Amino acid sequence: MNFGVQKNCWKWGLVILIVMFSGVFFSISDAQAARMSVNRDVANIRSGPGASYEVLWQVEKYAPLEVVDKDKTGTWYYIKDYEGTMGWIQMDLLSDVDAVVAIPKTECNVRATPTTNGDIIFKAVKGVPFKVLERKGEWLHIQHTDGDEGWIHKSMVW
Repeated sequence: MNFGVQKNCWKWGLVILIVMFSGVFFSISDAQAARMSVNRDVANIRSGPGASYEVLWQVEKYAPLEVVDKDKTGTWYYIKDYEGTMGWIQMDLLSDVDAVVAIPKTECNVRATPTTNGDIIFKAVKGVPFKVLERKGEWLHIQHTDGDEGWIHKSMVW
């Protein structure tokens, strides 16, 4: 009997097993760390994974949410918002549209160009979500649901 071949088969089997489990682990971690955004004008965040659970709060279109987990059916996502508050949302209310939410202490400038010298078009307050149209270095070209758009520094959003 050739024990060298049997020993090598065992090693390769172990390597394949480790790679398989690593792939499962990383794919679950990646899916759970996904950021998604609300695709409806208003969406309910609930206390549990189902429409019968209490509504904890509501979010508006383009609100970015971090997916932390999913229910067993995969139709409800356990999410975290920019303040770290957690709750459940139906997966159909989310999309992969790139979005951010303003997080200044009071308000921040949204400018005509991606520079601090650009004209101020409007000011954003904490909690207002925006769709990201373009990323340019430290600046984001954003658009609000009302159509207003401009550039905001990435330090002012989550």
